[in-house]
Amino acid sequence: MRKTYRVRVTGEDDVRVVYRKYDGSLHWHMTMRYLGTDRYGGWLGARAGLTARRGENGPSLLIGHPHVMLVPREAWWTAVFNGEPADVEVYCDIATPAQWPHPGEVTMVDLDLDVCRRRADRSVELLDEDEFAEHTVRYGYPADVVDHAREAAHWLHGAVSDGIEPFAAAHLRWLALVS
Repeated sequence: MRKTYRVRVTGEDDVRVVYRKYDGSLHWHMTMRYLGTDRYGGWLGARAGLTARRGENGPSLLIGHPHVMLVPREAWWTAVFNGEPADVEVYCDIATPAQWPHPGEVTMVDLDLDVCRRRADRSVELLDEDEFAEHTVRYGYPADVVDHAREAAHWLHGAVSDGIEPFAAAHLRWLALVS
């Protein structure tokens, strides 16, 4: 296992966010601004206009709204809280616990499942179960990884649906810093 460094960055620092797939291939990656920490974990943010890229040479995605990312400690997920005018208010990626190989980079392995909450009707969905099943076979996810991913998805669906913090208002102070 890679060493995790104690994170020592300030609000002036950029952090490269790197999601990989289980085989080590590069998935989504982008650079965000470190905002700070609270009891839920580390917060990163970006104003409208951030470009995220899929893979080494994959398509870029221009994000047209401000958003903040919560990188919790020792959890099997990350969460993005989108500002207006995004249709999706909360988007959670089921992923291995985040690792900080150095203060300017955070990495995790995307495990396909996602939980999102729509802004208009506050409906909550579990996404990509088919992709999770396919990749469980293709990548040979170990049983404990499958169990952690399913447990995280189940917990997130309930917490996001019920508006349990950090999915109620904890993100608002951080989002105000980039809006």
